Amino acid sequence: MPLEKHFEPFVPPPGRLIAACAASHPPGLPASLPLRNVCRIVRQMVGELVPLFGDRVMLRRDRRRLSCHVRQIAMYVCHVALRISMSDIGEAFGRDRTTVGHACHVVEDRRDDPAFDDFVSAVERIVTVVFGMSEVPAHE
Repeated sequence: MPLEKHFEPFVPPPGRLIAACAASHPPGLPASLPLRNVCRIVRQMVGELVPLFGDRVMLRRDRRRLSCHVRQIAMYVCHVALRISMSDIGEAFGRDRTTVGHACHVVEDRRDDPAFDDFVSAVERIVTVVFGMSEVPAHE
């Protein structure tokens, strides 16, 4: 028998719905677009961009591992480029915030490879343009 969690949904008082939604969104993202959809769009973009960069980035790996890397890169880009909290990203991807932290560390460690760093930088630039963010901090 699966363990089910039962939580009461948070419902803000009637005049504070817009303020509650705006508070959970990072600055620069439209409040009308749910963070779950933002994360899904980023994940889809990463998945579409991987074949463009060919085997020099990730295509040499098996399909399951490739989907894990796509998800990790999408989590990293959501956190770094869009400034979404790890808790919100974890909720959007159906993962825990510690999993998002692990994904960010894995991607950051892999950025030592110049081809991978170019790929992640390109994804960051594309995502910031798509979502209208003003700038992305430069990778050190």
